[in-house]
Amino acid sequence: MPLAWLGLAPFFAYTTAFLLLPSAAILIEAFKDDHRRWTTHNISRLFQHQFLHAYQTSINLSLVTAAAGALFGFLLAYAAASRRTPRWVRSAVTTFSGVAANFGGIPLAFAFIATLGFLGIVTRLLKDIGLDIYGSGFTLLSFTGVAIVYVYFQIPLMVLVISPAIDGLRQEWREAAQNIGASGFQYWRYVGVPVLAPSLLGAFILLFGNAFSAYATAYALTAGALDLVPIQIGAVVNGNVLSDPQMGYALALGMIVVIAFAMLIYLLAQRRAARWRR
Repeated sequence: MPLAWLGLAPFFAYTTAFLLLPSAAILIEAFKDDHRRWTTHNISRLFQHQFLHAYQTSINLSLVTAAAGALFGFLLAYAAASRRTPRWVRSAVTTFSGVAANFGGIPLAFAFIATLGFLGIVTRLLKDIGLDIYGSGFTLLSFTGVAIVYVYFQIPLMVLVISPAIDGLRQEWREAAQNIGASGFQYWRYVGVPVLAPSLLGAFILLFGNAFSAYATAYALTAGALDLVPIQIGAVVNGNVLSDPQMGYALALGMIVVIAFAMLIYLLAQRRAARWRR
């Protein structure tokens, strides 16, 4: 038994150094002022309109992109894992997903800006010949524009996360359901969804946290114009005029609370999903 715990020592050391200690430091600093005195002023400021709006925008963006990424990522992963799909297709999808899921930040923002610029040239040429297809005024500086960019790395991340769970769906289960006269909908209602529910919920929470904490991509796209919590933290920590690092700690603590609440929902939903599998 002691040897088994000894094998977990690197994990506990890593978790303590890069999760527990930073979280504890954020918690402590959020309740201190510039003179190192204890205060709740920073926490009370979180309920001001500008910060509440930032949290609302970040949560909405995370929910939308997590839902879109989970849906399309699951469909892509299921199609790639199908027995009728050639093996090389799955290898190609997995390889691309591994690259795309880690392609973010400034390079991703520049890629979309360059693409939109190219499309702008094409639409101007079409407009010159009487075809105006750019009347919607779409821009990457908007909520929709950032959401589209986020979905680019959310979908491949979902593919990587959910593929092992899809592999766990045994073909015998579908055949048994068909033998007793169950339809495809009934198979997914009573077998597929209950089995995949914990994995789907966990993947959704992962995608939510991935979007909620993203900073570089949104900042490079909008230059800070979109009101997101990570951008607000960057503004108060690195701002030359409104530098307020203690407020940055308070905003970061708020992000931890949001993620913790999302994890609580996941744990409760996972407990209920476990009942389905009994």
